[in-house]
Amino acid sequence: MNDCCMTRVCVPNAGRLVVRWTVGDVRPRGFEALRLSIACAQKLFGPDAKYVVCVNTVSVMEAKRRTGAVSGEVEWREVTAMDAPNVLLRNSDSELMGGMGWKLIPLRVVPSRYELALDNDCILWKLPTAMRQWLESDRACLLAEDVDRFLGSFDALCPPGAMNAGVRGLPPGEDLREPLRHVINEVTKRSSAGFRLTDEIEEQGLQAAAVCHLRSPLLVSKEEVSICSPFWPRSPELGTCGAHFVGINAAHIPWEYYEIPADEWLNEHWNRHRPELYAKAELPLPS
Repeated sequence: MNDCCMTRVCVPNAGRLVVRWTVGDVRPRGFEALRLSIACAQKLFGPDAKYVVCVNTVSVMEAKRRTGAVSGEVEWREVTAMDAPNVLLRNSDSELMGGMGWKLIPLRVVPSRYELALDNDCILWKLPTAMRQWLESDRACLLAEDVDRFLGSFDALCPPGAMNAGVRGLPPGEDLREPLRHVINEVTKRSSAGFRLTDEIEEQGLQAAAVCHLRSPLLVSKEEVSICSPFWPRSPELGTCGAHFVGINAAHIPWEYYEIPADEWLNEHWNRHRPELYAKAELPLPS
């Protein structure tokens, strides 16, 4: 057992892992969540893993400024529509899907490694069971469990169950290019209007269907990584291993919940969890 494993939970194949995030022009708490996600991932996976943030619609310099200081080695990589596979561009509107699809650009950041793609608002502090199983396998894929099934046009192409693409794991050497082409062609055949990638449900369905086309994925349970939100049927509480704070990136949510603006609910929800999240990341809580 190496020195790293003697001081923390040993993560299988950590030295062959790359953790990637995608971030664009989101609201300030989305960048705060990214900073916490990076810090917690570094504590969990250690210095032998590689960490990459793919930045779109804002400059790398601006993304780093909004995120704040991070420790350790983190690669900040600018991505543009020029980095998108043609199969996405052919089925997208101008300005690259109006924000959709960036989590697939580039398709792989380090193809020779296990690749864990996390949403910027997904924060892990312990290793979920399915994630350990994924890292112990040489072929498995990984997604997260969801509270309900939101897969849009791709629902019929996915196996039973509720899946969330806020966590996506691929083994070394796998490429989603052909699976993406296949599932988009299948959806296009079934629709007289064709297919356009225009909203988050379609983006999630696309990712889930492409991963499932490779093989049925392991699922990180929602008890371990909660789909964390004040709005039912999601959970307002943290999971045992992490939390995916869905909705906190949005600049504005134009509806009310129990006659209170959704934005107010999300502000209170995020602020309630901030102290514990900073403690888990071992970072000082900003005033």
